[in-house]
Amino acid sequence: MTNIKRTMHTMRGAAARTGLSGLQAGLLGAGLGLAASFLYVRAKTRQAEADNPPQGRFVTVDGVRLHYIERGSGPALVLLHGNGVLANDFEHSGLLDKAGAHYRTIAFDRPGFGYSERPRGTLWTPQAQARLLHHALQRLGVESAIVVGHSWGTLVALSMALEVPDFVRGVVLLSGYYYPSMRLDAPLLAGPAIPVVGDVLRYTVSPLVGRMLWRPVTRKAFAPLPVDTRFRALSPWMALRPGQLRAAAAETALMVPAAAALARRYPELKVPATIVAGTQDRVVDFGHNSERLHERLPASELQLQPGVGHMTHYAHPDKVMAAIDAIAAQVGEPVHLRDPKAEALARASESGT
Repeated sequence: MTNIKRTMHTMRGAAARTGLSGLQAGLLGAGLGLAASFLYVRAKTRQAEADNPPQGRFVTVDGVRLHYIERGSGPALVLLHGNGVLANDFEHSGLLDKAGAHYRTIAFDRPGFGYSERPRGTLWTPQAQARLLHHALQRLGVESAIVVGHSWGTLVALSMALEVPDFVRGVVLLSGYYYPSMRLDAPLLAGPAIPVVGDVLRYTVSPLVGRMLWRPVTRKAFAPLPVDTRFRALSPWMALRPGQLRAAAAETALMVPAAAALARRYPELKVPATIVAGTQDRVVDFGHNSERLHERLPASELQLQPGVGHMTHYAHPDKVMAAIDAIAAQVGEPVHLRDPKAEALARASESGT
């Protein structure tokens, strides 16, 4: 930011010396400001990727290269992250490693996030993502799986369960947005997805604005709890790279129509579903969404987390694991039952305490 201010100061001095009109100086200043922002964003993006290289593997399916992180062995479990973050969000929360103790756990960078591609020729609805990820899982030798989705990822999990119910054994839905509602943030945050204008924004202004808003946005996601220290391991500039901003903006714009399209199909859901929500979620209203979905799915189970906000997998990862295990037991997966006391003793032994 200091370099941008220095460039703007130099530009104003140059304009004064050359006798440019106010309009000409303004246009020149805007152009130089965008150029300086572009260089700054490019440098921060390169540094973020150098500091955070891919930690998983890649699979190419239907012409799209996807990045995924895998842990453990056993019955297959798929983790689908929300908007704006990466697959490693599940790693930071501890859920990935907990699940990997008893499941073959696969966390995807959804299209456009992390190190996964998002071709521009496709409208990446939840259904389109579900088809792509289902094909990727088949390529990885997965014949069936329990699917966990958080926030926007719940729409993809539900789409997969509706499209391929013989493949999806059950779903665990965390802090989901299931029914359309007024979202004033949608038009405000969709700018980087607009062709041409959005391309300019996401390579220049949008990452800078996003960095200034990073703390209040993350505080809102975790509120009323403080931002979890583990979440701070996520690099803001990885989430603010131009490509990821385009994906996040597109999903913000798609959120309401995607929920409206899926809502008509919820009665068709044939697989077990556990719905988890924080009662003080400031991002998604749990009453309008989670409680309502539970009422319309007779076979579902609703688990409310009092005093918890949007990031349920950080607040109570053990409860999320219990929900996964309950689905596994319901569908007959051979899951090793956890003994919390034995696991605590094992952790103490490993740490030497």
